[in-house]
Amino acid sequence: MDYKEKAESVSDCLLGFRRDGFGWKICRKTNSVSVSWRPSSEFPGNIYKGDGIISSHPDKVWECLKPVPGGLRVQWDNNVKKFELLEQISEDYSVCRTVTPSAMMGIIAPRDFVDVVLVKQYEDGSISSNAMNVVHPSCPPQPGFVRGFNHACGCICVPVSGEPNKTQVLSFFQTDLGGLLPRSVVDSFFPSSMVEFYSNLNKAVRSLNDL
Repeated sequence: MDYKEKAESVSDCLLGFRRDGFGWKICRKTNSVSVSWRPSSEFPGNIYKGDGIISSHPDKVWECLKPVPGGLRVQWDNNVKKFELLEQISEDYSVCRTVTPSAMMGIIAPRDFVDVVLVKQYEDGSISSNAMNVVHPSCPPQPGFVRGFNHACGCICVPVSGEPNKTQVLSFFQTDLGGLLPRSVVDSFFPSSMVEFYSNLNKAVRSLNDL
């Protein structure tokens, strides 16, 4: 399977997650997001889903989320330290490296991830980023980082009918962090980090609205 085929399979997978309400169990809930999980069918771990409403137009929310080098994401997302373009395959397809900092008071060491990324727009006005791990010749495992692996994951910005200044943001994470982390550490990390993700996204969008 080539990069484009792999990316397209992710977008199909995310649409399936979006439509399939079966088996999700809520693990964290705040005013801004509901986080749920179910066992992954792709690796021996879980897939986590975030579902929240952001008070802004989808274009502004996407401006904060879009996966591009030099974009806003690295400024507000505490789990993204660096985002590098390895190869621009076409306008909507790319291969990228994401670097994450240490987490949970150093229990989780810095990671890096190499993914094919597809940006896709839909007729209902939704826009999504879709990512999955790949091997790229320009980026073998790097010293100082544990190589992690993203299985089908991404974010979908969905317009809220009748409310142009609101956006539903769906996020899906099923990540093998690599290394020898205890399962309890991984199960604790993702729900809390996703709550933080939505809180910081809300703040970033508000700052953009104020400009």
